[in-house]
Amino acid sequence: MDVFECIRTRRTVRDFRPDPVPDDVLYRILQAARWAPSSSNTQPWHFIVIKNPDTIKQLGTICTQGTFISQAPLAIAVVMADARRPDLDAGRALQQMELVGWSEGLGTCFVGMRAEEQQVAVKELLGIPEDMALITVLPFGYRSEGARGRGTPRKPMSEITHHERYGQSLALE
Repeated sequence: MDVFECIRTRRTVRDFRPDPVPDDVLYRILQAARWAPSSSNTQPWHFIVIKNPDTIKQLGTICTQGTFISQAPLAIAVVMADARRPDLDAGRALQQMELVGWSEGLGTCFVGMRAEEQQVAVKELLGIPEDMALITVLPFGYRSEGARGRGTPRKPMSEITHHERYGQSLALE
């Protein structure tokens, strides 16, 4: 799958088959994250790979915004250390992980932990130092049959692009 097609078809997936993710696919996902650009090339990320089903089920219980984690065969916690722009740097690594996963037939969904007690519980479960920023836990799994890249509505290009100045039309379509 070429990069443009991968980006065009990638969808958020919350329903996974139980099939395990092979180590070579996991390695490619982690390499994609490692190769992501970061502010001043500081590479402030850490990736905690979780395969233990009991731990994954506990994460699904803690992360009430992402209970679907519990059915994934793999999860990766993204943690940032001393990052000047943690959300930006993590976002770049996350997107690359998502795209490589998608190209390998896997799906994922960013899981936010809005409540402080959820952050604390996940950090405690995974042994994450208190001073590090837990960005998300990404569940990964092979997509169920219903999540094969159906289109989702997107705004027309003319609504989101501008030529030289805001409000001036850019005709590309």
